[in-house]
Amino acid sequence: MTQPVSPPRDTAGKTPAAERPLARRGPRVRADIRTLSLLGVLAALVVIGGVSKPDEFLDIRNLQLVLTQASIIGVVTVGMTFVITSGGIDLSVGAIVALSSVWATTVATQEYGFAGILFTAVVVGLGCGLVNGLLIAYGGVVPFIATLAMLASARGLALQITDGRTQIVTVDGILNLGERDSYVLGIPPLVMVFAIVTIVGWLVFNRTTFGRRTVAVGGNAEAARLAGIDVRRQRLYLYLLSGLCCGIAAFLLVVLSGSGQNTNGNLYELDAIAAVIIGGTLLTGGRGTIAGSVLGVLIFTTITNIFALNNLQSDVQQIAKGAIIVAAVLVQRRTASTT
Repeated sequence: MTQPVSPPRDTAGKTPAAERPLARRGPRVRADIRTLSLLGVLAALVVIGGVSKPDEFLDIRNLQLVLTQASIIGVVTVGMTFVITSGGIDLSVGAIVALSSVWATTVATQEYGFAGILFTAVVVGLGCGLVNGLLIAYGGVVPFIATLAMLASARGLALQITDGRTQIVTVDGILNLGERDSYVLGIPPLVMVFAIVTIVGWLVFNRTTFGRRTVAVGGNAEAARLAGIDVRRQRLYLYLLSGLCCGIAAFLLVVLSGSGQNTNGNLYELDAIAAVIIGGTLLTGGRGTIAGSVLGVLIFTTITNIFALNNLQSDVQQIAKGAIIVAAVLVQRRTASTT
């Protein structure tokens, strides 16, 4: 009887990497390919911008502007990555940013200075996230409906607070953060906050039990429950995290604009979801990537900047974004069908 031939082993007694089952390396290989592809797209956009408007696009001030604009939506996108990985959705992020920004810039709030504005923005974001989480996790409301209701409610409340007027910030500590004198080694403070949020988000997602539970809930909620994960509590925490990111983004937006408006955060939900999708996170949940989402944000922000420098209309920008989203979803479906 012929004995099965065992795979060759190296001198340390381990199977060589080339002979190991491909299934064990497949997800990591695909993730690396996606990241490299996104880096390639970003590099191509930089080249296009440099060729079309070399003096303007490659100017250090313009690059700082691109990174600053990416920072605000980028912070929101980090929270959105967690939510979508869990199989949920949050359509209210833009409205929460608007509500947090106007509540943090009322005359009464500004009397408490820098700390009062920051505290209010974060608390309002957390409060909205708490409502979303309770409705979805414990109220049984579908995420789409719950966050859509929050979108309408938060926008309406923001309009009521401002009465349609722009609220100007008068706190010097806030205004000074937006000045070039506050840059550290040429890096705007907003970009540094975005970098910190990204690093913390990546560590939580990839190196903690919370991140693994998020992926498990998105992959199969019932299996996660049987494995001992409190699915409802996990979902509550995820929407709290999304609200926290919105509160931080609202504070950054106040610093950047020096004001609070009920129109702040317009279409942030579209930009955040689009960045998450093209970054490689599955809309159905169970797989996500913080690095990919951040690259998605940078790609969209760079596209917007290139279009603006070339005097292309905003409707063309929205059409391009829509086409990119559709292409990303089709690529996801093709990838899923081959695995």
